[in-house]
Amino acid sequence: MRGTTFYWIPMALAGALICPTAAFPNDSAAELSIGGLRFTRTSEITIDSEELRISMDRVNVRYQFTNISGKPVTLTVAFPLPDIDLSEAENIALPSNDPVNFVDFETKIDGVPAKFSINQRALVGDKDVTGILSRFKLPLLPIGSREVRLQDLPASTRDELASGGLLLPAGTSDTGRPNYSFGWIVKTSAVRQQTFPSDHSVTVEHRYRPSVGSSLDTILRKPLRQNKALAGEIARYRTEFCVSDSFLAAVDKLAGVNPNKSAIQERRISYVLNTGANWAAPIKNFKLTIDPGAADRLVSFCNGGLKATAPNTLEFTATDFKPNADLKLLFVGRF
Repeated sequence: MRGTTFYWIPMALAGALICPTAAFPNDSAAELSIGGLRFTRTSEITIDSEELRISMDRVNVRYQFTNISGKPVTLTVAFPLPDIDLSEAENIALPSNDPVNFVDFETKIDGVPAKFSINQRALVGDKDVTGILSRFKLPLLPIGSREVRLQDLPASTRDELASGGLLLPAGTSDTGRPNYSFGWIVKTSAVRQQTFPSDHSVTVEHRYRPSVGSSLDTILRKPLRQNKALAGEIARYRTEFCVSDSFLAAVDKLAGVNPNKSAIQERRISYVLNTGANWAAPIKNFKLTIDPGAADRLVSFCNGGLKATAPNTLEFTATDFKPNADLKLLFVGRF
């Protein structure tokens, strides 16, 4: 997606989720990419419409599907939750303490809550280590009520897990005892069977809490972005979020006369959009609404083929839309 979109919205918007953060740039919580329903590529089902609303505390999506095959079609529908690399877990923003459905995912079909199963497994490289963790009665995602203190495990258990790559060396304790951190990746999907009848369209809705990347500062603040050591990171922001000179000017205005004492911060949300290209035809009608949570917050993202519905709004539409990239949203302001 190319093109730059940023807005200073002159209206009151819903309150945003205030996320725990740490100092920028090193102590920063990273966002996890998550997005829409995933199907195998099909030529039998079309998307009549998709309405996507993204805020910092909730993502809502409403699809209208039509079966054009002339006969009922049943597909396996997978909603892939983000992979969790436990070796980097301290730097990841997890929206929920639920160790299974950690984004509080919900779905409805024609307005009725739909049942789904959660498939979760653990991998080290290409090796499935779910069975090994089960043998030691260890949770796949040790957060919330299933949090595990590695120092409480028997030494023989720690040694075996470390030899298999499930635990990684993490220095030593004050007494010289080896410390470890978790070393596996957790893969999670919400899965169900979905039948699309041939005689009417089907409405599918889902909602979840997004993973919001956060920092107590922003690298786009003028004193930081003029630091030559950060030039590579600034270039990445320009590419990844389509940050423009005019957006930076708006950031400077928001920061005020003393940018070294500015209270502006940043938040980041990623949304997997390109699964919408797996259908029989482009999305006939697509609408994106972004809610930054406050009137003075700035938003930048690569808008691709989307067009704003009016000046100074955060609503975008497209017809016959075939997404070719995912959404990466950058919010800058006071949180």
